[in-house]
Amino acid sequence: MDKVIPTAAEAVADIGDGSSLAVGGFGLSGVPNVLIQALFAQGARALRVVSNNCGVDGAGLGLLLAAGRIARVTGSYVGDNKEFARQYLGGELELELVPQGTLAERLRAGGCGIPGFFTPAGVGTQVADGGLPWRYAADGGVAVASPAKEVREFDGRAHVLERGITTDVALVRAARGDRHGNLVFRRAARNFNPLAAMAGRLTVAEVEELVEPGVLDPDEIHLPGVFVQRVVPLTAEQAADKGIERRTLAVAAPAAPALEARHG
Repeated sequence: MDKVIPTAAEAVADIGDGSSLAVGGFGLSGVPNVLIQALFAQGARALRVVSNNCGVDGAGLGLLLAAGRIARVTGSYVGDNKEFARQYLGGELELELVPQGTLAERLRAGGCGIPGFFTPAGVGTQVADGGLPWRYAADGGVAVASPAKEVREFDGRAHVLERGITTDVALVRAARGDRHGNLVFRRAARNFNPLAAMAGRLTVAEVEELVEPGVLDPDEIHLPGVFVQRVVPLTAEQAADKGIERRTLAVAAPAAPALEARHG
């Protein structure tokens, strides 16, 4: 089955207002920027997003966020996005913070048809006990708080029940993919993209390099095409357009002072 869609605009055209989205990416690595930009142009609103982070100011999911198009976020890290903090603390946005490993497993579980699982992560904190502010009121009070979760003991250790996540749509980015939807991810882009792709009922993948079926060695495929319904090939320019989250510069040590030769 050929799953290639010529343009990102066509691939996201039927995503409606209020849709839930699982979006891949880890920091700025592996973010499906082309699909996000197409969704921004398409105009869908009140989106419920599940992603490790919500982009940065002006990039990735930050585009949708700044336009007021995201209503709820389930994620594990939002610390570098000032607009996100403003909306959340101002009561404009609902946020469910989840431990990063738990979020990864919730996405994987949903993709595998597992409705829930027990984990020790979060036991003894508000993650399990409830009370985390999901939404603030305009006056700064808590309008919606997280509920308490079931806790059970296994082998003498307490574990909290976490639910698997499935979403209406998943948007992901892969380094290579074929027309059948088999995908290969590069380095840190592999952290959340395969899991997000598994959780979506409809998964759209933008690929930096499109190859014909049979080119990819089965042993190098990170995500089989059964999880992917649409493949959007990127242009060379789109594939090369990658952001840098933080620039780290090495400062050279000052040169040792020259020794002046003295003659007696």
